[in-house]
Amino acid sequence: MMRLLRRTAVSAACAVGLVSLAVLSPLQALAQGAYPNKPIRLIVPFPPGGGNDVIARVVGQRLTERLGQQVVIDNKGGGNGILGLQLLQSAAPDGYTIGVGAAGPMAVNPSLYEKLAYDPVKDFAPITNMVNFPLLLVTHPSFAPKTMKEVIAFAKGHPGQVFYASPGSGNSGHLAGELLNSMADVKTVHVPYKGQGPAVADLLAGQVQMLYSSIPSVIGYVQQGRLNAVAVGSAQRISSLPEVPTIAESAVPGYEAYSWVGMIAPANTPKDIVARLHREVTEILKEKAVEEKLVAQGAIPVGDSPEHFGEYIKDEIKKWGAVVRSAKIKAD
Repeated sequence: MMRLLRRTAVSAACAVGLVSLAVLSPLQALAQGAYPNKPIRLIVPFPPGGGNDVIARVVGQRLTERLGQQVVIDNKGGGNGILGLQLLQSAAPDGYTIGVGAAGPMAVNPSLYEKLAYDPVKDFAPITNMVNFPLLLVTHPSFAPKTMKEVIAFAKGHPGQVFYASPGSGNSGHLAGELLNSMADVKTVHVPYKGQGPAVADLLAGQVQMLYSSIPSVIGYVQQGRLNAVAVGSAQRISSLPEVPTIAESAVPGYEAYSWVGMIAPANTPKDIVARLHREVTEILKEKAVEEKLVAQGAIPVGDSPEHFGEYIKDEIKKWGAVVRSAKIKAD
């Protein structure tokens, strides 16, 4: 009889344990352990070497040191960032897969593609906007206008005869030109190339007159006198090019054109994990050594709140969507 009672008691205890485990969700179980307790995958939806990749590696290295777990950079380029964001969208929302959310894939693609496999607002949890990359308008030395006012005056007097290059239809450089066309009431002509390299090469050869570019891609040519730096698309002048005025102050009030690089996670990632990542990343962006590296790349460190970044993404979708529709831009 005593043995029977003991077996019954043990069976009952096991049953209670199994029920307790069953009612714990994977996220609740995760919360019982310290985060992070294994490596973190950081998806960059672009090939290695570009601005998004550089920012991810600078921040990722310090994040590894601060969290005590390896942050593994995983470059998944393809389809204007679509492939990488699809992978992030389908990842478990447990904090162990996070990603780079950049201007093109998050703010431009929704208007550029009739059908998009992800929703940039609903399918991701914003963590922080890490940096803004103001676009720099550069021109070939043979192009007579040297200031923004002169560029606009020349374009007004020669409609359809001013050509600007970009790495392809729908990228930030293309949209920066279309935004100028709209706000300044001019008609400059977009010439798409298959990548930044060919676009810069033809500008250097004088085949086109202008290019809206990230700063690292062209700053060397500006310093050599092979290209002219006309104006930047940021709201204020930038410390790496303090003598170069903004497009807004020069001729087009309110003009702003940035490429930005943020950090995001799959939707439904626990709020405490989002808060931890936000705290770590924003602290990293404040470090002097990190700030110097980012500024040297032509970037402006941001580090805003998840809520502000979420609203910024929505505003950017509206802004660039209007430009895409007005200019009738289609994906290549």
